[in-house]
Amino acid sequence: MKKYKVKLTQEEREELEAISSKGKHAAQTVLNALILLACDEGQFQKQRSINEEISRVLNVSMKTIDRVKKRFVEEGFEAVLTRKPSTYQYQSKVDGDLEAHLIALCCSDPPTGYKRWSLRLLADKAVEMEYVDRISHETVRQGFKKNVLKPWKTEGWVIPPVQNGDFVAQMEVVLDTYKYPYDPLYRVLCMDESPKQLIAETRLPVLPKPGNLARYDYEYSRKGVCNIFIAAKFLVDIERHYRHAEKITLVMDNLNTHKPGWLYETFNPRKAKALLDRFEFVYTPKHGSWLNMAEIELRVLSNQCLNSKIKSIMEVRRQVGAREKERNNKEAVINWRFTTDDARIKLKRLYPSSCV
Repeated sequence: MKKYKVKLTQEEREELEAISSKGKHAAQTVLNALILLACDEGQFQKQRSINEEISRVLNVSMKTIDRVKKRFVEEGFEAVLTRKPSTYQYQSKVDGDLEAHLIALCCSDPPTGYKRWSLRLLADKAVEMEYVDRISHETVRQGFKKNVLKPWKTEGWVIPPVQNGDFVAQMEVVLDTYKYPYDPLYRVLCMDESPKQLIAETRLPVLPKPGNLARYDYEYSRKGVCNIFIAAKFLVDIERHYRHAEKITLVMDNLNTHKPGWLYETFNPRKAKALLDRFEFVYTPKHGSWLNMAEIELRVLSNQCLNSKIKSIMEVRRQVGAREKERNNKEAVINWRFTTDDARIKLKRLYPSSCV
């Protein structure tokens, strides 16, 4: 004799059938609906399944079926379709005092023999200092995550000088240059260089296969260094490509090879002077190379294309050529929206106090 019997009305069956077929509900709600439909003994059910069949078809245990039937009989139809709230009381190991101690530890020097604090080291130190009886590194991580702190990560920044007139003057010249309207006779271009060290594998890596990771040897052989661009001779290519332009404005950084004198070091005086007359050089300030759009594009190129061991300059040319073709086919652009007005607000600390 069965203890709990499920008898559904026509409206209840229709609602359960809608839940089980539309797929817009939680997985547990759908499973409970299927169990109730299979266990229904009401007058609207043509054929009832036994618990063993339901367990096999729905891949659930007999206890789960009995639990759903019991809740339906004792708590009602709606109770089966809503998740029962947990009554378990969790006691947090990390309170405000412990969080403050952990943050203070992160801001202090790591112990001798360690370069930086790790999550496990912080957990062990908290126990050693008797801030807490025991704590896992995962609990420490969750505490930092809640406070949007990631002491195990470091970021490098190019910090421009504070209150420096030369910096803001060169920055505003660059930003004004980017505001020039398009004119085929007066071109504005950005140029930068990117060095690449050529490295060859000394041993063939073991390729990955099911159940095993790839293995690489740390021994390698240096094959020299190449540059994506070479400044002086690169100007000749630019001048030839834009031969119909009356003036070419070139935005670039203050690298020593980017000075006009290197034209005379490379070409005869007549050729050097002819190139110099065609170009107008605009330099990004020191610690402000992020103002150069070419550097942004080269950073993307380095991270997504050249961030691997390449042993020959021919392979570098092949990789860069493929990337260049793809970017040109997509007509990739930089949507530059940082203006002089923005700089005077967001970078106010860089301007001398006398002009603020």
